[in-house]
Amino acid sequence: MLPISMRFVFLPIVCYITATILRFAEISVAEDTLSRYQVINDSRTLVSAGGKFQLGFFSPGISKNRYLGIWYNIPTQTIVWVANRNNPLNDSFGVLKIGDDGNLILVGHTGSVTWSTNIRNMPSKITVAQLLDSGNLVLRDERGGKTETYLWQSFDHPCDTLLAGMKLGWNLRTGLNRYLTSWESTDDPSPGSFSYGIELHELPQPVLRRNSVKQYRAPPWDGLQISGVKPNHVFKNNFITKSEEVYYEFDLRDDLTWLVLHYSGVLQRVIWNNQSLEWIFIKKHPSDSESYGQCGPNAICTVNDAQICSCLAGNMPKSSQVWDTFVWSGGCVRKNPLNCPKGEGFVKLKGVEIPDLLQFRMNTSMTLKECKMECLKNCSCTAYANSNTTGGGIGCLLWYGDLIDIKRFTESGNQNLYVRVTASELADSRKKRQLVLVMVAASIALVLLLLASGIIWKRRTQTQGTWQDILSGDEENLELPIFNIDTIAKATNNFSYSNKIGEGGFGPVYKGQLSTGQEIAVKRLSENSKQGLNEFKNEVILIAKLQHRNLVRLLGCCIQGEERILIYEYMPNGSLSSFIFGPDNTRNSLEWRRRFDIISGIARGLLYLHRDSRLRIIHRDLKASNVLLDNEMNPKISDFGIARTFGGDQLLAKTRTVVGT
Repeated sequence: MLPISMRFVFLPIVCYITATILRFAEISVAEDTLSRYQVINDSRTLVSAGGKFQLGFFSPGISKNRYLGIWYNIPTQTIVWVANRNNPLNDSFGVLKIGDDGNLILVGHTGSVTWSTNIRNMPSKITVAQLLDSGNLVLRDERGGKTETYLWQSFDHPCDTLLAGMKLGWNLRTGLNRYLTSWESTDDPSPGSFSYGIELHELPQPVLRRNSVKQYRAPPWDGLQISGVKPNHVFKNNFITKSEEVYYEFDLRDDLTWLVLHYSGVLQRVIWNNQSLEWIFIKKHPSDSESYGQCGPNAICTVNDAQICSCLAGNMPKSSQVWDTFVWSGGCVRKNPLNCPKGEGFVKLKGVEIPDLLQFRMNTSMTLKECKMECLKNCSCTAYANSNTTGGGIGCLLWYGDLIDIKRFTESGNQNLYVRVTASELADSRKKRQLVLVMVAASIALVLLLLASGIIWKRRTQTQGTWQDILSGDEENLELPIFNIDTIAKATNNFSYSNKIGEGGFGPVYKGQLSTGQEIAVKRLSENSKQGLNEFKNEVILIAKLQHRNLVRLLGCCIQGEERILIYEYMPNGSLSSFIFGPDNTRNSLEWRRRFDIISGIARGLLYLHRDSRLRIIHRDLKASNVLLDNEMNPKISDFGIARTFGGDQLLAKTRTVVGT
């Protein structure tokens, strides 16, 4: 026996070892795997390797019951699977562990098993449970490593949620049917009244039922896609039909999404928004126009159309009075009975969801032509279609009796349906098609005519500009050439910067050369110009009516679209300001005699404006930059944008705005 002193030495070591063992036990539980002798209780969870999913105990809504479930490991707890949905725990003492026989079991505080994987003849009793990043809880042989050969998996026992990679449908070898069942309520995850799964026919189709009553029939797989459903960037639909399996699944592309059967009976497609950290509903079924058989027999439901229901060709409402009140469930009946097989034919419905498979026959080897002939042979056959649209269509589907739950989508699908009609109705249909073709042809001709007229009008407008609109009645006795914008663009090298010789309040000024060789100055109204339409109009009207050797000569203008352009004679020596305020060598180049001639020329120009012209004009912006010099240094007054006319005997006038320099 150890002395007391030695006991005190070993006691801390024992405590440390014990604490270390317990700590490592907790770490192992916090991982994604539960092995033998480990437990999950109310305070511990499993977290998948990538941290996407978590398994543990929870209470839904306001319920105090405890359930074992799997949820997304995100801020908003979203339950995707419940183990003991039929047997809730009424306290927080439940424990999940590996049983002695290797099964995964949920035990209450009394030691009784509340839920179990319930595998009989377990091939191995040394098992582990693992929560995968797909949200799948699997039970596998501990010695088998990480393999996809599982002894049991939660994906084979779905609740109300379909996750990516999860199969909805049948294992034909074992008879396992994987289908969704809604919760009873938001506080009760026990199975509710609604179910959604794949119903096995020769052509399998997904159906949503309330107990045994059909509520919604999903579009069948047409061999290429689900009818009426366009490919998207969120998920990819897959429908697998093999000898041992028939199922639907979807693969994720980028975003987090899942399919849930709400307790209200609505099938919802939900996507996670990383910005707002919330789920967003992007699709629901059935929508307002998708309820099963909403339009009744022998009618077609056009999804998202104002007139949802309409009778098939050769049919009329069973009760017109009821039909007019938008109650369509009574459907339609034939206008005339079929007179098999005299002259009967088929009317083609493009891009529809085929009728429900109630009374039908399928032959996968027939062509569409053979399918038509087979339908004509049987007087009870009411419609036919390809069973698979791959490669332009293969196989044959034949319907007998009433046609129920036909839908047409806004996004046209690949499937066409051929509905049987009498000879007279077939003739009417052909006449209608011919009438439609004539109307379409006439409409196209009218559109082309209007388009041609518009082009001609536009060209005339571009050539003539909007001259009368600009002048607004001031064009009397005004003769001024109008240039095309293409001519001006060509003359200025498409308004090249290298051709730019200045810029004023009106806009930039470019040097140009016409095809005749004449040099011109092009003043183009700028969008940011301090002057506008009134100044442009003013300058055109005034200069066009003035003729004097000391006034700049306006050669024409361009008014086309938004363009407002004035074309002047080109002054090679520029403005007087460049000689007065330019460099010393430029200023010194003006000798006194030249200065006197320039002053005299400006005075003669002003005298003409004030006294001798037929219009009495005050320039109001006379300055050195508005006096241009030709190749012989003769001055010419320019820029009449803010000039003002006076009456012959008028000596005084008032203005509302301050103008000039």
